[in-house]
Amino acid sequence: MKANSSDRPVIRPLPVMDRARQVTDALADYVEEARLKAGDRLPAERELMAALAVGRSTIREAIRHFQALGVIETRKGSGTYLLKPVSRATIHMPLSLDTVHLRDALLQTLEVRRGIECEAGMVAARRRTSTDLVVIEEKLDAMERVHLEKGTSGPEDLAFHLAVYDATHNPLFRQLLEQMRETFERFWEHPFDRQDFARRSFPFHRTLFDAIAAGDPEAARAETLKILDIVEEDIKEMSK
Repeated sequence: MKANSSDRPVIRPLPVMDRARQVTDALADYVEEARLKAGDRLPAERELMAALAVGRSTIREAIRHFQALGVIETRKGSGTYLLKPVSRATIHMPLSLDTVHLRDALLQTLEVRRGIECEAGMVAARRRTSTDLVVIEEKLDAMERVHLEKGTSGPEDLAFHLAVYDATHNPLFRQLLEQMRETFERFWEHPFDRQDFARRSFPFHRTLFDAIAAGDPEAARAETLKILDIVEEDIKEMSK
């Protein structure tokens, strides 16, 4: 007896791959196939743009990803150099969540975020430089501007938190976020189809910046917890 075709699972179209991810994969393949070693120079930015047919911003995003992982460094006026061998297997370590319920996935990732982001805020408050503060405030201003225009500011919010991570001067914070980013974005992009998700946390990003600028680690931790506590409240309320 033939199975009814309507009972068969649907094979869905593949999603369009992120261009920066494609560039990252291509660069990893190049390093592996060219057998580059630590200290070897990577192709110039213009050469990569021409070879991969992508814009400068895409190339730079991929480069920042490798820098966050600590596998390359850019030397002003000289170029970009490999610090350690890299392959596709070493640049993508996606997290796996064994859950089909969005609410559970959000709460599980929130537990991880709470530990990392509180510590990052405290370390940033102790180590930030004047240059770090300029960058963080620029990201915060952009976030506030977009939030007031649209009522939401996901990419700008991420850029703000990345700037806080960079102000720790500990590359592991950004590396951890980069490794978790794919999983986090999958679950945290407009949860429950609510544009107002965690909107109440918006003002506390400014007070978090103020705490970091004041060099007050405990205040930075407290303001981070205010943000994440509101996120947890909205998860529980909006998932009812």
